[in-house]
Amino acid sequence: MHPFSVNHNEQPHNTKRSRSTACYNVDTLHTEMRRMSFEFEIIARDGHARAGILHTPHGDIPTPYYAPVGTLATVKMLPPRDLREVGASLILANTYHLTLRPGEDLIQQMGGLHQFMRWDGPILTDSGGFQVFSLTEINQIDDEGVTFRNHIDGAPVRLTPQRSMQIQEALGADIIMAFDQCPPPTDRATVEVAVERTHRWAQTCREAHPDDSQQALFGIVQGGIFPDLRQKSAQHLQSIGFKGYAIGGLAVGETKREMYDTLDATLPHLPDDAPRYLMGVGEPDDLAEAITRGVDLFDCVMPTRIARHGSALTPDGRVNMRNQIYRDDPRPLMENTGCYTENFSRAYLRHLVITRELLGHYLLSLHNVHFLIHHVAQMRQAIIEGRLAAYTDAFLKRYLRQD
Repeated sequence: MHPFSVNHNEQPHNTKRSRSTACYNVDTLHTEMRRMSFEFEIIARDGHARAGILHTPHGDIPTPYYAPVGTLATVKMLPPRDLREVGASLILANTYHLTLRPGEDLIQQMGGLHQFMRWDGPILTDSGGFQVFSLTEINQIDDEGVTFRNHIDGAPVRLTPQRSMQIQEALGADIIMAFDQCPPPTDRATVEVAVERTHRWAQTCREAHPDDSQQALFGIVQGGIFPDLRQKSAQHLQSIGFKGYAIGGLAVGETKREMYDTLDATLPHLPDDAPRYLMGVGEPDDLAEAITRGVDLFDCVMPTRIARHGSALTPDGRVNMRNQIYRDDPRPLMENTGCYTENFSRAYLRHLVITRELLGHYLLSLHNVHFLIHHVAQMRQAIIEGRLAAYTDAFLKRYLRQD
């Protein structure tokens, strides 16, 4: 169990022999049914921020929570054992990339993503919608879906709302995403078209996947940086009805101020009793700002990506381990973290980075993922204790080096 989670599934043990076997079996059945369902509990609030638990068939997710990204059914450099050790509960996988290699049919044949990648916790798969944005040079969008030119061999790949649901159902993730169009956030004409298309695709996804008992379908709010479009999108998706609601189309070119203003304009129009997921955001300061505003879930490839370039996350901001100042520094990267990377000196980490040893990528990836998970877990605990503002103010002042 995550160190800051609260297990509401545990029942007090009753040793009285007068309790009937039938009654015990009914209670046991109720508990098992609950484990197989998706429920979202809010256990504490501090301002707009919420601490909660998202129950899934593969375990509980303590929220707020940052999820490491495993695009190709692996978080780069980190095996499931290590992810568990740093406190990971939920990880992500990529629908578009996995349908190309190795293919959802093979993964389904191997027992689904959980069995294939040997991860027994919750998994979320995206819909392929972000690749509509990130692979814009090799795709063509129409009202029915998107045709990609396969980045591996150039062959055409067709993704539609129905096809996205089919792939994600075969992959077997706990949380799956509606297919959407992620547009450049500041071009209103393009965003308006994308919002209408996203709404039609969301309805199609809901019709293709009407049962949330085994896989919870989340809708994705679009609307760029325009408050009226975000409100319209949030309200329309609620009329369709989803287990959770994601905020897409941010951290894709807008300023941080525009991102925060967009969250302020969007979150009040999302249901209070459903999880809120900010897609593709993982910078430590952005996590603090978004959690304060009421976001529950996050994902981002950033921590492992910057690790492969020799950078580490610290409370004082990013540090470049190539810097000469670390050449003979005997101190660990951070102290008293409980992370395995703490066993090694900065001098050794710099040596690994300079010589391009894979161990350096591994140790920095482990550290960065641990840093984000622990950072969000600390905010969760601060919400529970009613001191979130004090934590975030102190963190941001140090991280952003504000006087």
